[in-house]
Amino acid sequence: MSKTRKKRRFTISKKSYVGIAVFTLLLLVLMCVSGSIIFDRAIQAIYNERGYVVANIILEQIDHEKIAEYASTWKEDDYYQWMANYLKEVQDESSAAYIYIGVPSEDKTIKYIYDSGSNMGFVDPISAPFEEIWKAYTEGIKPEGYLVRHSKYGYLTSSCLPIKDSSGEVVALLFVDTNMKLIRTTLLNYVANMIIIALILLGAFCVMNWYFIHKNLIKPLMLIRKNVRNFAASTTIEKELRDSIHTNDELEDLAQSIYKMEEDIVDYIDNIQKITAEKERIGAELNVATRIQAEMLPQDFPPFPDRAEFDIFATMTPAKEVGGDFYDFFFIDDSHIALVIGDVSGKGVPAALFMVVVKTLIKTRAMSGKCLSPGKILEDVNARLCEGNKSNLFVTVWLGIIDVSSGKGMAANAGHEHPAIKRNGGQFELSIYKHSPAVATFEGLKFGEHEFELHSGDSLFVYTDGVTEATNRNNELYGTERLLEALNVNPNGDAEELLLHVRKSIKLFTEEVDQFDDITMLGFVYH
Repeated sequence: MSKTRKKRRFTISKKSYVGIAVFTLLLLVLMCVSGSIIFDRAIQAIYNERGYVVANIILEQIDHEKIAEYASTWKEDDYYQWMANYLKEVQDESSAAYIYIGVPSEDKTIKYIYDSGSNMGFVDPISAPFEEIWKAYTEGIKPEGYLVRHSKYGYLTSSCLPIKDSSGEVVALLFVDTNMKLIRTTLLNYVANMIIIALILLGAFCVMNWYFIHKNLIKPLMLIRKNVRNFAASTTIEKELRDSIHTNDELEDLAQSIYKMEEDIVDYIDNIQKITAEKERIGAELNVATRIQAEMLPQDFPPFPDRAEFDIFATMTPAKEVGGDFYDFFFIDDSHIALVIGDVSGKGVPAALFMVVVKTLIKTRAMSGKCLSPGKILEDVNARLCEGNKSNLFVTVWLGIIDVSSGKGMAANAGHEHPAIKRNGGQFELSIYKHSPAVATFEGLKFGEHEFELHSGDSLFVYTDGVTEATNRNNELYGTERLLEALNVNPNGDAEELLLHVRKSIKLFTEEVDQFDDITMLGFVYH
């Protein structure tokens, strides 16, 4: 299996160095190009003007009338020889490339009166800008631009002045040529010297700039990166970040902010660890509370194996949190059994503790030997609970007392769910009647009672609201209709079988979604 090649990183230090180097090179090129252009124009102007100085001196020294004569006769004389020697001497002394006198024609040729390299009357094509030369010859004015050209005589620039006779007529043109190689050599020397000087200056600038950027930007950033990496690896705060960066700018603010953030993160982690430990401790305690709560409820079935008059079974499935559901059953005397199921308001440890108190009070009052009815028992329990109920908790209770020898019973419903009753040979139906308020809601409450009678084969099913309010993934409630359907799958089954059908039905409906309320059920079958 080939390893993925790690992408090569281009660090900010390298980027800064390359950026400074590129900027320096661009600045060097810009300086050289602009300097060479400016210098080229300046040196051309200087040499061109020097050519005009030489040309003006020549015009002062030569005889214009003789030039006019030569332009008409094209014959040499003694003066011509003197003039030729003079012009040759001036050419040598002034470092001019060529000095010549000629008459231009409209066919773009020039006929030389004097040229050091040819005889009088020699005709040569004009390689310089003809319009400028022809304008100088016909109008008698100096050309405005530089007469630069490439010709068989080389790369030249010409200074051109008209020669006029005594009447002011232009009879010829005087040319002083300067070799452009001389200008180019001067320019190249200038550019070379400028490059050397610029390299030295810009190199020094580059080094100083790099040192400044490295000290005030790169080094602090590298220190910040190192600190962040070390903190991410070990969550250890290093004071080097706070003590080493003193740039008096945004980087120092950033370093201080990161240092403060690291302190906050460490404090946050410590708090999270403490909170997590506390939650684990509370969770463990809640698990213990849940187990204790479950252990307080009757767990062994059948609870009265020597009694054949009835069959009883109960379950309590706790929710995610410790709740307040409970059930109980106990004999008050040899023939009377009490059935209790309740649901305390609220969740958590307070509800569980309140449930313990309620369950204990109900059993204590029922077994006091005073032959109390269900309503009277709840009345006494309500009075006791209201004495110190600062948490404002209350409990819904269904309490029934049945004479197992006759099947006659009496029940009190304090705000609890309607029980379901199945008569022998029939199906389960809800026994709906008016409820009394929940226990511990108000002082001095009286609880209504109703009598009932069970016959052989009758069944009783009581439950908490966790059954009918069980929810699925679509937040739909289980409801009483599904409850009755589950009970009537086998309405003649024993108590355990009845509860098993309901539990399976709830499990299929909820799809094992976590429930937020206890699911508590009690079934009683009278034989």
